Amino acid sequence: MITVEKPKLEVCLSPALLHLYDTKGAVVVIIDIFRATSTITAALHNGASKVIPVATVAECIAIGASTPNSLTAGERDGKVADGLQHGNSPLEYPASFIKGKTLVLTTTNGTRLLHMVKDAAEIVIGSFLNLTVVCDYLIAQNKNVLLGCASWKDKYNLEDTLFAGAVTDAVQNHFSINCDAARSAKHLYKSSGGSNFIEFLKDSSHYNRLSAFGLEEDMAYCVTPDLHPVVPRLQGDSIIAG
Repeated sequence: MITVEKPKLEVCLSPALLHLYDTKGAVVVIIDIFRATSTITAALHNGASKVIPVATVAECIAIGASTPNSLTAGERDGKVADGLQHGNSPLEYPASFIKGKTLVLTTTNGTRLLHMVKDAAEIVIGSFLNLTVVCDYLIAQNKNVLLGCASWKDKYNLEDTLFAGAVTDAVQNHFSINCDAARSAKHLYKSSGGSNFIEFLKDSSHYNRLSAFGLEEDMAYCVTPDLHPVVPRLQGDSIIAG
């Protein structure tokens, strides 16, 4: 009997740990639940032509100025960054507003991590908003997977790890998992009860940080599973709907 070796799945809990993982040939899932990857997922499912992720505010402004039918957006420390037109909220980009437009986006954590990944077979965007289709996609690709948590300024956070745990739990039968970060993420997901994620996260540092800006509705939206069943993928310098 021939045993087919399963691809491996690992979880990176912070960009500061990314150098410890081999991303060559792997599918890397960028996770920034509060709020970059949620915003990207919602905007693309609502009809944005593409999202251009950039590392700096200056670059965001420059690309926006030279890109027809585009919007500049992003945040620093949870607030709309000076010089940008819009913020990093999935609720800002309904189909009536974003359809057919290019979103040029920069954020504190998520877009930074995306630019750090090298030599991956593919980079995709993960959020609770597209949880099931991302899991199905990872299984179908049959490649090594790294779930990359954007965290908060390199510090561990609950919401990104919770999502990594939800993915690990859903796909575990299709992957070889010998990674304590993945095990830890799955235990966190199990301890949440697998639903009502916002209640579970109300005692988290990032929830408290963003609540100070009145963003409770944003965060509740960001942890609602499967509202936007699309797999955003990085293609060149842009993220497009899969």
